[in-house]
Amino acid sequence: MEKEIAKELLAIKAVFLSPDKPFTWASGIKSPIYCDNRLILTAPAARDKVETAIAESVKKYYPEAEVLMGTSTAGIAHAAIAADKLGMPMGYVRGSAKDHGRNNRIEGRLEPGQKVVVIEDLISTGGSCIDVVEALREAGADVLGVVSIFTYGMKKGLERLEAANVENHSLSNFDTLVDVAVEEKYIAPEDADRLRRFMANPSDESWMKA
Repeated sequence: MEKEIAKELLAIKAVFLSPDKPFTWASGIKSPIYCDNRLILTAPAARDKVETAIAESVKKYYPEAEVLMGTSTAGIAHAAIAADKLGMPMGYVRGSAKDHGRNNRIEGRLEPGQKVVVIEDLISTGGSCIDVVEALREAGADVLGVVSIFTYGMKKGLERLEAANVENHSLSNFDTLVDVAVEEKYIAPEDADRLRRFMANPSDESWMKA
């Protein structure tokens, strides 16, 4: 599954690799990879594979799940489609509480003690995902874990998830995607090492030298 999902993400350019012309992250870090899983929603064939894989992952890893909760905003649609496939209720967690109405941060019905799985599109440093899990825990939910579409597998992110006692299962990951990118000739074999050097230490720009 990891390879199949990686192929789909590369084919629709939801994940784009450009080691020679790096992207600039908001933090200022130069990156050879850019990920925008919102593009999955505009590619019906890839979307069906991804949402089916999310639903299957929920059934496999969290069979006792009662509710899916999407992260705002990118995880909302994926949670909704997967929940429809599973015949389950869903909701989502806002980045912050509304400043009007009932001042909700969690949208959708959530009863204390309900077993929840969070649906996330992308995990890098893990901060936003952990924030969502903590909001659900504060509301009384029993958060079983997270199903995400793609993870960079950054050391910082893995450590933060472990410290927060958050389990994550991703459909695909950086290492698999790099392997597929070489096999499918999206990048040259020598670029795979550069990409992995970047992921080992994103603040070290020595990877930019071929």
